[in-house]
Amino acid sequence: MATDKAVILIIGVGDGLGSALARAFAADGYAVCMTRRARHLPELQALADSLRAAGGEAHAYGVDARDEAEMVSLFETVERDIGPLAVMVFNIGANVRFPIRDTTTRVFHKVWEMACFAGFLAGREAAKHMAPRQSGTILFTGATASLRGRDGFSAFAAAKAGLRAVAQSMARELGPLGVHVAHIVIDGPMDGTFIREVRPDAQTLVDADAILNPEDVAKAYLALVKQPRSAWTHELDLRPWSEAW
Repeated sequence: MATDKAVILIIGVGDGLGSALARAFAADGYAVCMTRRARHLPELQALADSLRAAGGEAHAYGVDARDEAEMVSLFETVERDIGPLAVMVFNIGANVRFPIRDTTTRVFHKVWEMACFAGFLAGREAAKHMAPRQSGTILFTGATASLRGRDGFSAFAAAKAGLRAVAQSMARELGPLGVHVAHIVIDGPMDGTFIREVRPDAQTLVDADAILNPEDVAKAYLALVKQPRSAWTHELDLRPWSEAW
């Protein structure tokens, strides 16, 4: 069903930042379209139900972001059935640690597919629809690894650095066409199920604002979308006060 609301598509919605982005943009009046792998579609549907129960508009799609045909179809479906895309957020992480001697070809390639190649596909398809309208915002979630590698993260750093380069190239190409492209460096651990499972002190960190709060990070994404063209940000880094950098 077509909507008269501005439409956002978030690629990669889990229980952390992706869900926070969905809630923030739904509260701001956007029709929220969200993706996750098909096996996680029930959880995504539950999030969509909660957004609708709160008065928002939400749509869930089970998509493999690494599959070109699925991504092309997704963007065409959203444009046809929901409305013209105003915002696209690529939010897939793939943060895994493998010592270089244990990093297989399969691991390296899979991480690159998830964190870089899928971002290229999402950015390309968003550009195809936004550029002719000379409007829209494309946001890429980056990481500390986007800027520098560290021990055990050769695959992840290579993928995230590649995604950053894609974002930079797109910003230079699409900016003159009225499309705002930004890359957000998430520097530090973010509160969520994973961190609470591996960090016994997670709640202490949350209470001290010493860990990234997904809801606060989502506000920064929303602010980027609202920037005037005369003062666009391309790269924004977000970290808690406690993070060494």
